[in-house]
Formats: sequence, C-alpha cells, structure tokens
Amino acid sequence: SMEPITIREISGRRALKKYVQFNIDLYKGNPYKVPPLVADELNTFTPAKNPAFDFCEAVHFMAYEGKKPVGRITGIINRNLNEKTGKKETRFGFVDFVDDARVSDALFDAVEEWARSKGMNHLVGPMGFTDMDPEGLLIEGYDQLGTMATIYNYPYYVDHILRRGFETECEWVEFKLTVPPVMSEKHARIAEIVRQKYHLRSVIREYTNINDVARDYGRQIFELINEAYKDLYGYSTLTPRQIDHYVKMYVPMVPLEYLSLIVNEKDELVGVGIAMPSMSRALQKAHGKMFPFGFVHLLKALKGKNDIVDLLLVAIHPDYQNMGANALLFDDILPYFIKNGVKYTETNPEMVTNNKVQQQWQYFEQQLHKRRRAYAKDI
Repeated sequence: SMEPITIREISGRRALKKYVQFNIDLYKGNPYKVPPLVADELNTFTPAKNPAFDFCEAVHFMAYEGKKPVGRITGIINRNLNEKTGKKETRFGFVDFVDDARVSDALFDAVEEWARSKGMNHLVGPMGFTDMDPEGLLIEGYDQLGTMATIYNYPYYVDHILRRGFETECEWVEFKLTVPPVMSEKHARIAEIVRQKYHLRSVIREYTNINDVARDYGRQIFELINEAYKDLYGYSTLTPRQIDHYVKMYVPMVPLEYLSLIVNEKDELVGVGIAMPSMSRALQKAHGKMFPFGFVHLLKALKGKNDIVDLLLVAIHPDYQNMGANALLFDDILPYFIKNGVKYTETNPEMVTNNKVQQQWQYFEQQLHKRRRAYAKDI
C-alpha cells in the first residue's frame, strides 16, 4: 500500500516492547538472525536498569505505514565519549526497516533533526550506548549464523545508508576458528616460555565457583578491559557503576572452564579471556521470550553439549601486549574446548586494522566469515 509514512517518538515500557518486537518480527524465519531476549533489550532502553544513562541520552522513533510498524531507530548522545573526542556526535543504533526508501528517509530525518536540536553536527552508526552493545552494520556474511553479541541485518540496509550520504568510518572483521583435535606442543611450549620469562600465572584453576571469581576479580576484569581497549575506535570507558552492573550481570553466567585470568608477580590482572557456549540456536528457539520454554533452550545451550563457542572477549594489558601473554589464555581454555567436543569458536568483531588481535588466532585454522562497518556523516 502507499499510505503515508508517519514517525512517532516511542517511550514507556509497553511501547518499547513493540519497538523491540519489531526487530524480531522483521526477521521471522530467517535462519541466520539471532533474536534478542525482549526483557534484556528493554533493560538496555530503561534508564533505571542501564547505567549508561548516567552519561547518555537517547530517543527512539518508530515508522508506521498506516497502523503497521515498518521501521525503528534510536538516537544516542554519549556525553563522556564526546568529551573525550571533542566531537559533537550522535550515534544511531537499533535500526531496522522494511526495504522502502520512504521509511529509511523518515527514520534518518527524525534522528538527524533530533541530533541537530541537541547541538550535534555529526551522525555515526550503527552503534549502541557503549561497546557492550552490538555495533557495526553487517556487510558480508549474510549466510552465517549470527551471535548474541552482534547485529544481523538484511543486505539492503547498506544501500539505504549509502544513499543517505554516509561514508565508511570503521570496519570490523570476525573469524570462525576451528578447534584443533589436540593441543599443539608448540603452543604449550610458547605458553611455558612466556610464563617463566614474565613471571605470569593463571589463577582461574584455583577456583571452583564463579561467584568467588566475581568477588575477587570482577571489577579488575572490567578495569583491565578499559585499559586494554581505551584507544580503540569509539570506545566508551566503563564507569564504576557500569562495572558493578556488568560484574553482577555477566560474570556469573560464564562457565569457569571457559574463563582465563592471568596475573603478574604482583598479583595484578594482566590478561583475561572469556568464552561462552553459543546461545544462537537457543535464542532462535526462544523467539525473544524466556517463558514458557525459552529458558529451557538457553539452559541446554549453557549446560548441555554445545559444539560452538563464542569468544566474547580477550583483553591483555597494554604493557604485556607484545609478549605472547595471550598464549596463556588459550593454554587455559583450549583443553576444555577439546574435552567438551567444541568444533569451532567465533570471535567477536575486531577492527580490520587491529593486527595484534588477529595475530592471536595463529593457533587455529581460521576463516574470515563476517565483515561489518560503521558509517558517519556531517549533519
């Protein structure tokens, strides 16, 4: 139908639920898209639940054709980041639309107008509030299963964004790493040399309970992430309140076997590796809902047999980055991948220019299977 496109600003939990649901409905039946959990996504948009609102403000717009929802977009101003970069930048994120230029134009017009009304002159995205949210438009790998930490979008999004005059601002790549059937001796040897030479040790095997790890190292993990990632594109330093939030929210979910913590002789945390059994298939079966059966699928993925693992995060302190400290992380985690029958592991997006990170995957047979970009323009 050619009914006119109208834009509404969305607020309040009920309306935001429909905002989240639009994304799930748009990709219904798509074998590669991983739907979010509605409750999690709602918490992201709720100031009382998301400490990023201490320094961010956001607006949500939905596009309608008649009464039918046909698109959505969020505008975000991250004041901490703007202070750090000296830019007057607005991010757009959580963007979805049907393949209709009238819809994407109406959405971007609304966000650009909002940004200008706030004194901003630059628009970039898709990005979230901080790096803990998915970022980067998928431009290659549409036939690959998504992950819970990344954006999946239809190929036509790219044309709509380029048509609006955006240019590439940043590019990320993702790898699928095949887990070897046995630990290589060479790898074990490198780990041992690094351990001796730099007086490093792994502490995770001293624990039997993840909550004890959260208590002893939770804050240090995220402080290390801040330190290791501080110079990466668009990195928004996590505040103490965010750190507390993520320690509570994320650390208890990580299986001990898939966590590695490396400390130096002063007992300072210098390396962290976090992997998780892939939740992609389970989330597809849950259709965004924990109940009545969603949680059963998620528990099975976490606790049962699962031959795909997501490598959520690897962070090495800058002082230790070229010393092979990451060999120790894999020395910790890989034996458990092998023992548990993991076939392959997925990396998270890493900047295409970040050679240090890409060198870490030398222990694996690897395939670059996804590519994504952030786009920017002056407004």
